[in-house]
Amino acid sequence: MTGLPDGVSSRPLVLADAPAVVEVMAAFEMATIGSVVITEADIIGDWNRPSFDLDAGTIGVFEGDRLLGYAEVSGPARGDACVHPEETGRGIGTFLAHWMQDTARAQGQSEIGMPVPEGSPGETLLRDLGYHQRWTSWVLELPAGRDIPQLPLPAGYGLRIAEAEDVEATYHVIEDAFLEWSVRDKQPYDDWRAQVVERPGFEPWNLQLVTGPDREVVGGVHVVLDPDGTGFVSKVAVRADQRGKGLAKALLAAAFAAAREVGNGRSELSTDSRTGALDLYLGLGMEISSTWINYGIAV
Repeated sequence: MTGLPDGVSSRPLVLADAPAVVEVMAAFEMATIGSVVITEADIIGDWNRPSFDLDAGTIGVFEGDRLLGYAEVSGPARGDACVHPEETGRGIGTFLAHWMQDTARAQGQSEIGMPVPEGSPGETLLRDLGYHQRWTSWVLELPAGRDIPQLPLPAGYGLRIAEAEDVEATYHVIEDAFLEWSVRDKQPYDDWRAQVVERPGFEPWNLQLVTGPDREVVGGVHVVLDPDGTGFVSKVAVRADQRGKGLAKALLAAAFAAAREVGNGRSELSTDSRTGALDLYLGLGMEISSTWINYGIAV
């Protein structure tokens, strides 16, 4: 593995390092996309998954007590890393990239990858290291005050906040829909709960669902409120046999409306080229605010 500069060390991260990771990632995002989307709740929810080994799956690079960069291998063929923009050019990004490859290989994986903003130094680094493009993703914004077209639900369908007894059924609907295009195993239910209903700051309105005539859950949406008051839709899906009825639009409208009641009126979501959903969101009046490229490499 490529070495670090003199006076710089590395170690696995602990939960108490989450604020420092957020600080580094926020500085990176501001420098590359001009806004901050990461939150401490995102990090803690991810790290609190029962299947995630924080000691084996993360690394931080420090100069004294100051975190300069971090990386994690968070799932099959999936990781994340960033370096504080003031610390680029010191070999830290290369060190982290090689650590991710070595860690994924030790876990028995055949590939590792991560998203980086299009045109960023991170993209240049990964390309120089031999990574290949896997897919493109976009963050889209619905500006404050812009309405989303709403369609009445078909007869017999209902939309409401999820109750405790609905959570597992909603998990299955959302996860099964995501697995139609994502090449991975189904996320364990307890991991999903850690990122949704057990995520720090969770409120009941964050998880809403649509039921069909048989009262079964046929769609769901999870939205969170960022520190600046922006509502971010982290998950939205409708069961395959229930699509084409306007249920996804109804779920999005409900999520945006709920977030606007307590936030700043803006809403965001992310999609990627594997889903084929970009035109749907653009047709709802959303605008692309940033573009990310997911790069991978065989290990």
